[in-house]
Amino acid sequence: GLRRLPFARLGSGDAAFFESLMPGRACSNPEELKSFNVDWLKSVRGCSELLLKPKTAAEVSQVLRYCHERNLAVSPQGGNTGLVGGSVPVFDEIILSTALMNQIISFDPVSGILVCQAGCILEKLNEYLEERGFIMPLDLGAKGSCHIGGNVATNAGGLRLLRYGSLRGTVLGLEVVLADGTVLDCLASLRKDNTGYDLKQLFIGSEGTLGVITAVSILCPQKPKAVNLAFLGCQDFSRVQETFTTCRAMLGEILSAFEFMDEKCMELVEKHLGLSNPVRGSPFYVLIETSGSNSSHDEEKLNSFLEQAMTSGLVTDGTVAVDDKKIKALWSLRERITEALTRDGCVYKYDISLPVGKLYDLVTDTRARLGQSAKNVVGYGHLGDGNLHLNITAESYSHSLLDAIEPFVYEWTARYNGSISAEHGLGFKKKQFIQYSKPNEAIFLMQRFKAMLDPKGILNPYKTLPPSPSADTIA
Repeated sequence: GLRRLPFARLGSGDAAFFESLMPGRACSNPEELKSFNVDWLKSVRGCSELLLKPKTAAEVSQVLRYCHERNLAVSPQGGNTGLVGGSVPVFDEIILSTALMNQIISFDPVSGILVCQAGCILEKLNEYLEERGFIMPLDLGAKGSCHIGGNVATNAGGLRLLRYGSLRGTVLGLEVVLADGTVLDCLASLRKDNTGYDLKQLFIGSEGTLGVITAVSILCPQKPKAVNLAFLGCQDFSRVQETFTTCRAMLGEILSAFEFMDEKCMELVEKHLGLSNPVRGSPFYVLIETSGSNSSHDEEKLNSFLEQAMTSGLVTDGTVAVDDKKIKALWSLRERITEALTRDGCVYKYDISLPVGKLYDLVTDTRARLGQSAKNVVGYGHLGDGNLHLNITAESYSHSLLDAIEPFVYEWTARYNGSISAEHGLGFKKKQFIQYSKPNEAIFLMQRFKAMLDPKGILNPYKTLPPSPSADTIA
């Protein structure tokens, strides 16, 4: 098993220091710590004895400087909605929560640039922006509790990526505190800046292992005046693909989301959450969203696409929503699949990038391989981004089932040059499989970045990267 690295252990002097630094925000109450020690899926559990809730980058800096000197390990935590065990301690690391770092610093309505602290909740930011005629460039199922800092640290993808691109493009600047307490202020609010290396890219997707993100500058698109949603049934996956290519060609710049799910997903959402599927009897479903500035223009485009899709037999049935209530109801069929799966038993989750043509073959092959040993094998995801969420449920955890799934799924993905983690990151659960998606030279370079920025390895240890050959020499 995994051994605890030789970090220092928390002493009474440490607790006293943190309490004097932020009175009332250094918690050691085991009851309060419980929820911070376990991940959202309740699949990994740490045993931290101290939770810190700083309010400023200066406080984070003092915390990390102290921990660096004392050789105390730290587990940075945002909304704790991650699915790969990256946001909870593995042993007794101090939990550094951004929950109280929730201030909006500025918003410029001319450029659409928002600057805010890392602990701002995604949905709250979106509400703030909507009042001003803008939206966040990302949207995900966990929006009610995830933090923007955590989104950036994991390079979260989500439901709007097809239209607005990834955080690597929309994040313009970051403020990050390094392992030794140095505050790196790269909080630029510029679309263009070619002065030296683009350091923020190192921290986007680094999962808290290279520094703690304390503030974010992000480019926000204008809120679309018109949003339409179509929920359609397709008879097979090749028709799902063809629907996508037709849709992209006919809807062009107004296409903002293209999601797919198989019939098993819909069965689980109906069974466990009581939601009703308005389009029945199809092996596959697609959810298409358009966002534009002219509702009659968009509706016309959408209708001519739907007419084409129906007459050519790509789509057998469907429903369209233009009012907010129906739009929300249709989106929840897609957004709440994760929740329905957790109620179906023990879940084995895989978040894979593949060439679109191969996307569903992995689900079919996994289903055939596991047979009766799995309760359900389902596939859904962001078809427009080539991102599949493969989920397998069983009545209870089984080691033999896991052995049948891994490394099969990773080998299959590598064979088609896919990625074993499209948007969830590697965290604690997937770090040992990185070699399926990255060459040794790349992994070695990552380990060198880690050693340079965090020489004692105190930031989010045991996560993201496999241990480097010299890891046991940590002082």
